[in-house]
Amino acid sequence: MKKNPPVVLTIAGSDNSCGAGVQADLKAITALGGYAQTAITCVVAEVPGRVSAIQAVRPAIVVEQIRLSLEAFPVAAIKTGMLYSTAIIRAVAAELSVAKKSPPLVVDPVMVASSGDPLLRASAIQAYREWIFPLATLVTPNLDELRILSGMPCRDIEEIQSAGASLVDRYGCAFLLKGGHLRTKTATDILATPKGFEVFSAPFRRNIDAHGTGCTFSAAIATGLASGLSLSEAVGQAKTYITLAIENALRWKKATALDHRIRP
Repeated sequence: MKKNPPVVLTIAGSDNSCGAGVQADLKAITALGGYAQTAITCVVAEVPGRVSAIQAVRPAIVVEQIRLSLEAFPVAAIKTGMLYSTAIIRAVAAELSVAKKSPPLVVDPVMVASSGDPLLRASAIQAYREWIFPLATLVTPNLDELRILSGMPCRDIEEIQSAGASLVDRYGCAFLLKGGHLRTKTATDILATPKGFEVFSAPFRRNIDAHGTGCTFSAAIATGLASGLSLSEAVGQAKTYITLAIENALRWKKATALDHRIRP
């Protein structure tokens, strides 16, 4: 009898361009052998380089999606993406706290898009700290988000490590410190845990739109964890996957805003 794939629940926003958000998560989870469940938190009108509008889903509806997935499927890992508001963050955290299942939780603290557009209400940052991070197995901030969370400049690898160490001490979970926005020759990501640091590197690819890479990376990590990999192994597999995805990014000449992705 064929074995069922591991189930991964992504709690995130919908991106109509399908390069980020739940749509990107679905691609990554499926490509890495998982079966995706979704809980939509908001609908975002966007294309790479531009966020036009955001409509949040009522927190009660977000919670009901999560509850039904956890009841009906053997969810082996959960990933959160764009949660957008304090109300949604608190509702998601409350539901995950009382759920009978407690699978690994990968938190992509979506605050700022690659275009620089805000994707989180300013008042919701503290809600992440108080409600979501205490539940997390791993948090995966990009460089801008790491600066916001740590209050540190994070101008180089040494400062990024210092910021990560402070966050691990503060929240007790692991942090994946993504250094791609440093725009050096090497895209270096650092896994910070209470035991220390582990470095994952790949060549930095220039002139590639980064839209959706954070979503894809965190979804790939969650899929690895759902498959039984250790945190280090899951990050390593996901790093390989996102590197291949970036190298094989699709492009359309009609509009530069439609530099698309993702498939390895």
